[in-house]
Amino acid sequence: MSDAAPSRLDLLSQWAAERHGLPPQTVDLRLAAGDASFRRYYRLQLPDGTTRMLMDAPPEQEDSRPFVDIARRWAAAGLAVPALHGVDLSRGFLELEDLGDTPLQACLASEADAVTLRWHERAIDLIHELQNRAGPTEMPPFDADLLGRELDLFPDWCLGEWLGMETPPGWGGLCETLVASALAQPVVTVHRDYDAMNLMVRGDALHLIDFQDAVAGPLSYDLISLLRGRYCRFDAARFAAWVEAFRQRAVSDGRLPSRVDEGAFLAQAQAMAAQRSLKVLGIFCRLTLRDAKSGYLERLPHFLAHLEDSLAGLEDHSGVKTWLVETFRPALMARLESTP
Repeated sequence: MSDAAPSRLDLLSQWAAERHGLPPQTVDLRLAAGDASFRRYYRLQLPDGTTRMLMDAPPEQEDSRPFVDIARRWAAAGLAVPALHGVDLSRGFLELEDLGDTPLQACLASEADAVTLRWHERAIDLIHELQNRAGPTEMPPFDADLLGRELDLFPDWCLGEWLGMETPPGWGGLCETLVASALAQPVVTVHRDYDAMNLMVRGDALHLIDFQDAVAGPLSYDLISLLRGRYCRFDAARFAAWVEAFRQRAVSDGRLPSRVDEGAFLAQAQAMAAQRSLKVLGIFCRLTLRDAKSGYLERLPHFLAHLEDSLAGLEDHSGVKTWLVETFRPALMARLESTP
């Protein structure tokens, strides 16, 4: 990730100095993290030894208002989010609670590792807390248009721009199935990128970050974001067991009607996972080709495996499934091997 432009860093340092009554030359900001957007995070050390995290989000490229609004609402609901110490939306600067340097993926080992499994259990518990405490009424809708635009990322960027391929036979029918399945689920608050990289570990607790894109959407979305995310590929039995435990708890507290049985909810989760895997394959290609971001292409086979696992759990769509194995996977691997 490239550093922020010096002019932005100078302005951020000046802002921090003014906020804390410090001589500008004494402000020492250290780059802590960047992400797939234009946001950058710097750690500020204060004279009393405490630290804060400063977010630099250029307003012409990043709108920080959703992050601020959601942080305030979720904190009021008792959710574990970073405290807001300072907000300057006109300049795109935020001063946040410093949650440390340990994202959840730093605590994960193999898929069968007991510690990895326990952390996933805690992360699933936090999804229940999010859905039960933060109502979706003030969130943008994760509707058919948005679901469709996400699916379009795959043919537009992965197939068209990167591989020069056409969509497979049956693509339209698959998209209709995935969108209809998502819309059939109860609507809850959805983080939308509930991956281990967006969960910070402090002690035994998990804290939510990068929630600015949260929406009102399908019940299973954050669950499959976690279970079919960047860092683990769980076997079918483990995935199904977690999905069923989630269903039972959602039924017990009223988020899901009891008439949605084990098989129906597992199929909805598989369809949701397929939709998200297709979206991610497209986004990772777009980040590489349009935004010149590095490190994303090597993750494509992992999400292709997630896609294959997800479609295997759905009936029908044999044409797309066959195309993935016989046409898309060989083309993807060959392209990766020829890419410097």
